[in-house]
Amino acid sequence: MKVFVYGGSGLVGGHLVTELQKQGHEVWAGSRKPESQKSSANLHWVFADSSNLTKGLEVLEQVDAAYFLSPPGQTNQYEILSPWIEKAKQVRLKKIVLMTAMGVDHTPPEAPFRKTEILLEGAGIPWNIIRPNWFMQNFHTFWIAGIKQDQKIYFPGGNAKTSFIDARDIASVAAVLLTTTKYDNQAFTLTGPESIDHNEVAKHLTNVSGKNIEYVDVDPKVFESSLVSAGLSKDYAAFLVMIAGALKEGFSAPILETVKTLTGKNPISFAEYAKDFASSWK
Repeated sequence: MKVFVYGGSGLVGGHLVTELQKQGHEVWAGSRKPESQKSSANLHWVFADSSNLTKGLEVLEQVDAAYFLSPPGQTNQYEILSPWIEKAKQVRLKKIVLMTAMGVDHTPPEAPFRKTEILLEGAGIPWNIIRPNWFMQNFHTFWIAGIKQDQKIYFPGGNAKTSFIDARDIASVAAVLLTTTKYDNQAFTLTGPESIDHNEVAKHLTNVSGKNIEYVDVDPKVFESSLVSAGLSKDYAAFLVMIAGALKEGFSAPILETVKTLTGKNPISFAEYAKDFASSWK
């Protein structure tokens, strides 16, 4: 198949591009700077950037299927992705897979993530929506500064458990859904294989790093200020605080079998993730 991956150099997108290539598919990968990426016989880099909403849409004329997500740090998913979905309708793509987030199906229809889902569901072309739980990879990206500087995980999660998911498993699911018709027009919530709290996360990171890493349950306002200081927009910082509140109330604890059902393999455990990325915290 010929597949377009929006955010092809991103966390999930990068793994998805690799997975699709392994399976022999031809990939067009979106990037803000396609000229700086490395192309190959079955990998073509094209322009796609949330700061220029209509540039690059014509790539959808060349492909069979497309994967979309809201770029990290952006909350206006509908504004960013609606031009792409409208173009996909025009060219009648065989499949769109959209990534949103766990719990989006319970938000008001005017919320940007849910509004985008509704647009896709009514587009008249085959679709899938994947709603992953909190990423394991947050601990070596978003929360890395506190861990490296203070040996502390600063997060307003209380003692609530979370079924963290590895971005590699999300990519594996997306690859299946993009290239098959079996699960057309269904949405799937994705979780990891276990539900652990942030104190348990700290123990895992301690075990692999050789450092004494601890969890600090910070005030949500302090958390929000630290995110803004780290360079995130106020809107996105407020969004993270809001979904952290849902986590603290226990909404991120459920464990589902979706990854295994769709891919045939067990999802990656937090211990495996920590071992794979141990160098990040050393």
